[in-house]
Amino acid sequence: MDEGEIKRIVRGLYTTADDIPGTHLSLIESCKLIDTGVICLLSVLVFHEIGTQNPFDVGIPVSRGTRIPEVSEYPIQISLFSGKAYSSGIEEHTVDGVEIRVYSIAKTIADCFKYRNKLGMDIAIDALKDVIQNKRASVDKILHYAMICRVQNVMKPYMESLLFRLGKSTFRGSYVLLGAYLLTIVL
Repeated sequence: MDEGEIKRIVRGLYTTADDIPGTHLSLIESCKLIDTGVICLLSVLVFHEIGTQNPFDVGIPVSRGTRIPEVSEYPIQISLFSGKAYSSGIEEHTVDGVEIRVYSIAKTIADCFKYRNKLGMDIAIDALKDVIQNKRASVDKILHYAMICRVQNVMKPYMESLLFRLGKSTFRGSYVLLGAYLLTIVL
């Protein structure tokens, strides 16, 4: 390290001095700092190029009941997930030759609705709209993860309204769109 061959990023994480960082360096560093780390929430939206968010910190979930790691010198936002909401929907991707774990797009949409009070409902709705319009995940997969995250009742009106507007709703004949409200037709 004295000769300048190794560069310290944060305590316990080093790189070569001539390493040229890629666009997802912070995701790689976060996964290396927290060995059980899975990238979540806004960081996954950025990774998959969904929406226009650019968070300062990297979202990492920690399973309830486990010790929260000390990472005060690095911008990591710890979120508590539990059970299947923590363990399902994990994908592995290779970024700059390093394996990182991120939640799937469909799982991330459900997570955004679950943490809507923390992130903002507008972010969750925009992400859902982007994913459905661009066919980045199936409606069935999104609903599957919505049930795991227990947000299906919160997501259902937004999904149905969006699908109605796109003309893909199976219930198109049962609803009327009036402004921003989706009304049920009762005959």
